[in-house]
Amino acid sequence: MAYRLGRVEPVSLAGISPPYSIHRQRFTVTYDYAVLFTRDCFAPDNDTLAMVMARAPGAPRPRCIAFVDLGVIAGRPDLIAEIDTHFSTRDDLPNLIRPPQPLPGGEAIKNDPQLIARLQDMILEGRIDRHSYVLAVGGGAFLDAVGLAAAMAHRGVRLVRVPTTVLAQNDSGVGVKTAINRNGAKNQIGVFAPPWAVINDAALLDSLPRRDRIAGMAEAVKVALIRDADFFAWLERSANALVRFKPEAVATMIRRSAEIHMRQIAEGGDPFEQGSARPLDFGHWAAHRLEELTHGQLRHGEAVAIGIALDTRYSVLSGLLPAGEELRVDALLEQLGFSLWHPALGLRDDAGRPLVLAGIEAFREHLGGRLTITLLAALGRGIEVNVMDAKLIGQAIDWLAERASP
Repeated sequence: MAYRLGRVEPVSLAGISPPYSIHRQRFTVTYDYAVLFTRDCFAPDNDTLAMVMARAPGAPRPRCIAFVDLGVIAGRPDLIAEIDTHFSTRDDLPNLIRPPQPLPGGEAIKNDPQLIARLQDMILEGRIDRHSYVLAVGGGAFLDAVGLAAAMAHRGVRLVRVPTTVLAQNDSGVGVKTAINRNGAKNQIGVFAPPWAVINDAALLDSLPRRDRIAGMAEAVKVALIRDADFFAWLERSANALVRFKPEAVATMIRRSAEIHMRQIAEGGDPFEQGSARPLDFGHWAAHRLEELTHGQLRHGEAVAIGIALDTRYSVLSGLLPAGEELRVDALLEQLGFSLWHPALGLRDDAGRPLVLAGIEAFREHLGGRLTITLLAALGRGIEVNVMDAKLIGQAIDWLAERASP
């Protein structure tokens, strides 16, 4: 962290004497966290956790509390015992103060303020201080909720994320955001809080249901479309291997997606989203609204796939993207197993306006300023626009409906 005293600026205010002086405070903080790729991070001979939780020479042994997604436990019933054994048999790890705590995952944990309060209570009652650790093992929503609790305890304790879904490993789990939902609206309460470390464990994907494995691939298509044409072409070539969950292909997809996501945060010029542009939210204005309209029936990745298809077609209709490119995008998404239509996309109000359009205003309010939507100027190159034409959105919806018709 670098600090320098800001300038002292004498400022005369009309009609007020004597002049005021402003001491402008300015400092920078460098964030640095590791994203590690491994397999079986809780195996006895795996040193990954010890690497990221290493104690300083001469320092007392830190404390750790672990939270585990119940959805993960359903697929790996022995996981809590594995974590407990891993900590109890190694002297180079923190002291696990209690057995890992199972909690609901998915949107359930983000919709229940009482669960967040329980998390905070357990962190504080466990005397987890700023040199101790919170270990979160779960999907993206679970990491969001635990991350928010960890960020608020003592103004921030060390959070080690172990994402357990494709979506979390290649996108949300490696980022810097936490949030919970409020009054049915997504991500209304949250903070920017970079983790202490992220461990992407390939073995934790093995027990995922097929639907969840596929859903996470939408975010890989998203980052490829806005930032990397070569990666998009690789996804096209590798779609058959990906949909069969070939380990090498899945590992490459996750690693490359995570790298692009991290590069955008580090080099995009706005890691804490103080401006209005949200390139990593390509396709998300519609996706978030579809999740609300379906009351969570659509997985986040499934809704993102539809949002990508909608905004890609809109990019063509608005003259930004050459005609025919949307067919490549849709073909890839469909080959990966996504349906690009849901009846909720066709819902309309009494005036005949698509209900999904409310997602644009919600997106603008979430940005806190000028509406900025990422569209496509080419496959691999995003472009920001500040106006969305409701008529063209309707035409894009109709086009997707026609493609879905038998």
